[in-house]
Amino acid sequence: MVVAGDDALAHRLAAELRGVYGEQVTLVVPPAQRSVRPPVVGRMRATALFDRVSAAVNRASGTGNGNGNGGHGGGDGAALAGARAGEPPGSERVLEAAELTEDVLGDAGVERAAALALVYDDDETNIRAALTARRLNPRIRLVLRLYNRRLGQHIEALLDQASALAGAPLRAGAQGPGTSGDPADPGDPGRDVYDASTTVLSDADTAAPALAATAVAGTSKVVQTDGLMLRAVERPPPAPGEVADPGLCTLALLSATANDPAGADGSEGSGSQGPQLLPDEGAVAGATGRGTVVLENVSYAGPELSSGRGVVPSFGSLLSRRLRWSFAGLVACVVGLAVASMLVTGERPLQATYLTLLDLFAINDPAIGEPLGRQILQLCSGMVGLLLLPVLLAAVLEALGTFRSGSALRKPPRGLSGHVVLLGVGKIGTRVLARLRELHIPVVCVEADPEARGLALARRLRVPVVLGDVTQEGVLEAAKIRRAHALLALTSADTTNLEAVLYARSVQPDLRVVLRLYDDDFATAVYRTLRAAHPGALTRSRSVSHLAAPAFAGAMMGRQILGAIPVERRVLLFAAIDVGGHPQLEGRTVGEAFRAGSWRVLALDTAPRGQRRAASAASSRGPSLVWDLPATYVLKPEDRVVLAATRRGLAELLGRRPRRRAGT
Repeated sequence: MVVAGDDALAHRLAAELRGVYGEQVTLVVPPAQRSVRPPVVGRMRATALFDRVSAAVNRASGTGNGNGNGGHGGGDGAALAGARAGEPPGSERVLEAAELTEDVLGDAGVERAAALALVYDDDETNIRAALTARRLNPRIRLVLRLYNRRLGQHIEALLDQASALAGAPLRAGAQGPGTSGDPADPGDPGRDVYDASTTVLSDADTAAPALAATAVAGTSKVVQTDGLMLRAVERPPPAPGEVADPGLCTLALLSATANDPAGADGSEGSGSQGPQLLPDEGAVAGATGRGTVVLENVSYAGPELSSGRGVVPSFGSLLSRRLRWSFAGLVACVVGLAVASMLVTGERPLQATYLTLLDLFAINDPAIGEPLGRQILQLCSGMVGLLLLPVLLAAVLEALGTFRSGSALRKPPRGLSGHVVLLGVGKIGTRVLARLRELHIPVVCVEADPEARGLALARRLRVPVVLGDVTQEGVLEAAKIRRAHALLALTSADTTNLEAVLYARSVQPDLRVVLRLYDDDFATAVYRTLRAAHPGALTRSRSVSHLAAPAFAGAMMGRQILGAIPVERRVLLFAAIDVGGHPQLEGRTVGEAFRAGSWRVLALDTAPRGQRRAASAASSRGPSLVWDLPATYVLKPEDRVVLAATRRGLAELLGRRPRRRAGT
């Protein structure tokens, strides 16, 4: 396996392949002085802030262990540290290169590699390297990190077409982009048929649902791949005498206590009191006092609305609330005058309304010689008409101003409360913003860069934005942080995120906070300290690379990874797998194939093998998926199933077959 990248995702992915799947990995990274890492000054500043908080907490609690280094992710964290320090274990080779040229790819062994992951932060760099790698080795499996979804679909199809034209057909059963499988065994008749598929993933799309769900209690966790959508939801422990609704199936049991014994927010090192992924019925029945994550439903979402739909303001947004009340008052006056005119003159309702409107617009004849009541009504109608003129003028000016400011950023309205403050609308923040608005959650964005990519989305969705450095005084106040429900600090700088969270907690101690940190071990340490300092408020620290790496690793191993959901600090994967060639599934019933803590079959694709297509066509084959499989159904070799699996469970299920090298 070859992994090339310039940030934490590359190191985390290499550690995942090495530690979970036992693969030999060549890691291509920029030289140390050119690597995209947080500035040293910034990291020292963040560490200083964190140390001050740790010291304060230690003095208050009387404990001395405030260094923040715990057992979370010990194996992967140590391997990752070794990789970064240039002292990888024997199964990994580190190659430093400023640019990913053809010579560098050759030195990395791309011509002999089974798979290549291109996870640079720049889409153009990944595309250029993928085209070069496909030319060097048409049989290699490619996994690309691209932020642009539409471009990713085109690149996926282009690279697979290039592979087919070069004479490297897909493995039997892999009919298009995104499908995959292991190379055949050397003893198989089809051992010269390689899986040369291309998979395009986005770390932003993988991490955004988890970050958005963490910010709001009870929010569903969604795995969506084109038309296919799986929705899981966290449910609190049932009250005494109540029976929890299991949904379609129970995916996980949450930590037994709010205070995790390992202090790592439900990590793999939490022991028996930590979260349990894919528990069996006995574990679920005996888990008293534990929350659960259940698969709530599966549906097929239609295509997304056009991005230009939100450009034209709605009618309700043209006029302010005060102006709408003014119009309502004028309408009530007209109705009242019409009724009075009908009673005084004895006219029919329609005629009385007509005369009132004529008087209102001052185009009726004077009521000379008319009864006194009629003259008084005409004077009243004229007064209402005078009041109508400034209201109409204000409405016109306000409507024109709304259209003129349709391309401008909104400011947080007065009286806003219960909203989510989102810091940073870069790649990750933009996806989180879209997810929060899908959930109809009010959001206020804070961004220092007026050219940030997420501002266009905020403008289109009419989301209030505060432009300014969040570390400056008054910026968070402008975002109404005192009345906010949650704070999501998702900028690319650890310093900014940590400083914003510390200040927000000083303003509102019970504020729910989620902060993105570069290193997952540092994120764990920050979580512990903030939880100890504010035990009554929910705190979550997340590393995007930690959330995204399992999906990228599964794709490199040749599986169609539909997505991943976090369960506290662990990850549960969803994948589509052909039953044939997997003795753990083939010939077994659905109940027998279930292995607690490893994998669980969720659905069956009943479409004929020749009609199965890639994930990009999932919406068209929706009716062929069966989600209520009986436990007695026997899995056949030609079946294709959708299953939930842990990282190590998926690695065990894939197995490590001997690979036939090209040219042998």
